[in-house]
Amino acid sequence: MKDSVRGFFEQDTQVKKQFYNRDPLKPVGYNSNFDLYRAPATNWRDTFRCHMAPNPAKPEDMPEVFRDILIEYSKQVMKLGKLLFELLSEALGLKPSYLNDIDCSLGFLLGGHYYPSCPQPELTMGASKHADNVFLTVLLQDHIGGLQVLHQNKWIDVPPMPGALVVNIGDLLQAILLGLQLLSNDRFKSVEHRVLANRVGPRVSVPCFFTTGMLPLERLYGPIKELISEDNPPKYRETTVREYTAHFNDKGLDGTSALTQFKL
Repeated sequence: MKDSVRGFFEQDTQVKKQFYNRDPLKPVGYNSNFDLYRAPATNWRDTFRCHMAPNPAKPEDMPEVFRDILIEYSKQVMKLGKLLFELLSEALGLKPSYLNDIDCSLGFLLGGHYYPSCPQPELTMGASKHADNVFLTVLLQDHIGGLQVLHQNKWIDVPPMPGALVVNIGDLLQAILLGLQLLSNDRFKSVEHRVLANRVGPRVSVPCFFTTGMLPLERLYGPIKELISEDNPPKYRETTVREYTAHFNDKGLDGTSALTQFKL
């Protein structure tokens, strides 16, 4: 999968540009900085995305260079995601199917990030500080490194491990990246993270996002009612995933939390 993503980005520009767009509703797309006109600074990376569930892109619309591996890898990560949601449900004291039953695993978006070698890494970031605007993120990273998470106000390296995946909770559990924050009413914390630019490169990573943010679904998400009590009142208002995603995209990676907009 990593080799295939690298292969896509290292194709001739004339081949890649047929996939270039800035419309997140399109099933397949490729660009640099989704928030180019909104964020205070640009990041040192290009990104490919492909919607794989519940309405997958047509195979003929996917890049030929990695069409087959993209489809197969997505199938395997979707299986893993459903299992992770079962385990998280049990950890919350709920029935195993709870999070899957409320569509946390319904939507699946596969991404591919390409971070070229940077001649002046001290002047930019590979990706600015943010938490994912999804239910859950399953990340495959290569050997280069650069991923950091914010823990107790300190940036901690997440070194690559061969054969390992990094799982993040996203802002949404209320709708999730191992983020599960809105739904779990802060019992699970979404992970603020960033990626450093590097003189060594390219760095390749493959984030898989469980989100229904691009679907016109009216299901409201909010703190799980079974977890609410007089001693544990709700911290966030209910919202649709699409409303939350639209707010995140409009705000861009400006270093602030998108959750603030939804706090009670």
